[in-house]
Amino acid sequence: MTETPQSMIEAVELSKRYRNFAAVDGVSFKIPSGQVVAFLGPNGAGKSTTMRMLTGFLAPTSGSAKIAGFDVATQRLEAAAKVGYLPENGPLYLDLTPRSLLAFFGEARGMTPEKVKERTDAVVPACAIGDVYDKPIQKLSKGYRQRVGMALALLHEPDVLILDEPTSGLDPNQIRDVRKMIRELGKSRTVLLSTHILQEVEAVADRILFIHLGRIAFDGTLKDFEALGPTRDDVFHQLTGAAR
Repeated sequence: MTETPQSMIEAVELSKRYRNFAAVDGVSFKIPSGQVVAFLGPNGAGKSTTMRMLTGFLAPTSGSAKIAGFDVATQRLEAAAKVGYLPENGPLYLDLTPRSLLAFFGEARGMTPEKVKERTDAVVPACAIGDVYDKPIQKLSKGYRQRVGMALALLHEPDVLILDEPTSGLDPNQIRDVRKMIRELGKSRTVLLSTHILQEVEAVADRILFIHLGRIAFDGTLKDFEALGPTRDDVFHQLTGAAR
């Protein structure tokens, strides 16, 4: 009998309310080890809010989240050690260089200088930031800043990567590079990335989670998604056009 892969990301009735507004409304799903999942939906659907709750950056109003089996609320340190998070337009210390930024975050995570060097030797070429390693981050293009953010997310060798709109604002060449990087990372890690771009799904994902108005409207493969209508755009419209 084939053993069921461990759930590396799990949301159980996850909700976030702001007074009478439900940004996320009872979202539940499981992502097994080794899967790349596109979190698809229109702007304002609840993607970023869900991701912030999964990573522990935002407390849910109700429900729970687990990373690699660790409850994000009650086992925060254990969960944080397993996940790398790249927020959209993530905060970077602009006066630092990638070298000093990685060293700072490595130390903050309790890594020894030897371990920091070992890991930076791995993530710098993986994220292709060697050419800008000693340049102030404020002078880098958005594409390079995204790569630096990815290097930070990978620094502690997480089993899970959660990436919020990783190609937002990039030019076509930068988008191609980031998608290639995600495909490579997906060979050894569980990846959840949010997007509202249908081409992103085909380029990198094994599965689609479609969220609309804070609720999961579809969960399946790209083939299943395409079977819902004559074109992908039609399916996107169908899933977002119906009243809740």
